[in-house]
Amino acid sequence: MWSHLAALVLLLLEECRTHTVQDTVQDTVQAWEKYQDECNERMRTEPPLTGVFCNRTFDMYACWGDVPANTTKAEPCPFYLPWHTKVKEGFVFRRCGADGQWVRDDSNRPWRDHAQCESHEPEQSQHETWILSQLRVMYSVGYGISLAALIVAVFILTQLRRLRCTRNLIHCNLFVSFILRGVSLLTRDALLPQHHNMIQGEGDPTNLRTERTLVGCRVAQSITQYCAAANYYWLLVEGLYLHNLLVVLSFSEESVLPHYMLLGWGAPVLFVVPWVVVRQIYENTECWERNDISSHWWIIRSPILLAVLINFFIFLRIIRILVLKLRANQMRRSDRKYRLAKSTLTLIPLLGIHEAMFNLIPEESARGGVRFCKLGVELLFNSLQGLLVAVLYCLCNKEVQAELRRKLHGSLSGGGVSCASRPLHPRKGRPRTAEDLMSDSSETTPPAARTSQC
Repeated sequence: MWSHLAALVLLLLEECRTHTVQDTVQDTVQAWEKYQDECNERMRTEPPLTGVFCNRTFDMYACWGDVPANTTKAEPCPFYLPWHTKVKEGFVFRRCGADGQWVRDDSNRPWRDHAQCESHEPEQSQHETWILSQLRVMYSVGYGISLAALIVAVFILTQLRRLRCTRNLIHCNLFVSFILRGVSLLTRDALLPQHHNMIQGEGDPTNLRTERTLVGCRVAQSITQYCAAANYYWLLVEGLYLHNLLVVLSFSEESVLPHYMLLGWGAPVLFVVPWVVVRQIYENTECWERNDISSHWWIIRSPILLAVLINFFIFLRIIRILVLKLRANQMRRSDRKYRLAKSTLTLIPLLGIHEAMFNLIPEESARGGVRFCKLGVELLFNSLQGLLVAVLYCLCNKEVQAELRRKLHGSLSGGGVSCASRPLHPRKGRPRTAEDLMSDSSETTPPAARTSQC
């Protein structure tokens, strides 16, 4: 019985993908409850059979009256099925054995043939489902690789004291935001099928109507949205920081860093929490993974697009500044600010420029092959973005490599100078200007190793 109910739930979930918000699981459960009430009334009023027969029952799928032994009984497809209009002429079958017991299959579960009541998906829909499953495997692998690189990068920047400066602290927060985004997304993807399997395994459709079975799923979805938003805003922080280094003549580390922290971790709360409230009140359906009412989704989407656009304009302004400097022959190799800008330009397109291009094709207008191409490229970029950030900002950074070599050499020689024995900026103390903020963490690091270029 439970296996057939599981098939029903699977079909129901698939059907919900293409229905409007009115055709949700909750609506189907209400129809199922009505069907159950009518079945109970039918079983209460029908006169019993005589002789050997199988008892009347409601098997959570269809309503069965008393059936004589050695008889196959047919019942119309239940009207609560979302696709009932397509299968209203069909029947579901059960057989009563010679001993007056309902026949069971090889797994010792009640046998039932409900093939005529199934929603037969078009071949194209099955093909699309296969494509989506392959895309999920692709971005899961991508996020896994990125997480490994990001964890290594965070470990390096937090353990090597000579690398501790405002620039690397911002990088470290960016890495953490990528880690949280990847972990929350993979956790959410793991919870969604587990949530559905829990319902299917218990075989009780009443679980669908209890909010407690959906709380974990919705909490995971909310956390995922926050982590994704925080990631976009830490990318914005990187853009703002680089812009300030090139444009602002002088700024204080003590005053700027707290604002950046508040922007990166605090700003997403301002629109994720309202989205959660709106979903809870006006669109509290399923696990919140679908956005049937676009106006609700724009509560999150518009602030993220704003961050992407700001980064895009920062990118354009930095390009303009560098072009002007090159034309005026004012850009010297010894100028640390512009050496950083030169190397970081390889990362600027990863700070949201691809998102700006993807958003030229709205989700609502993408159909067919265009939709899958856009989705595939976007998922590939997003899943590997953390890997590229970790490589360019840390693992491929010559300053980091030089410090790692110094630590390794000190460990092999059994001595060396302690990391804590040298100040971060021995000549200038705490950095105060944009140029100071760009100072490398070691005055003894060779010039070739102190550049930020890979």
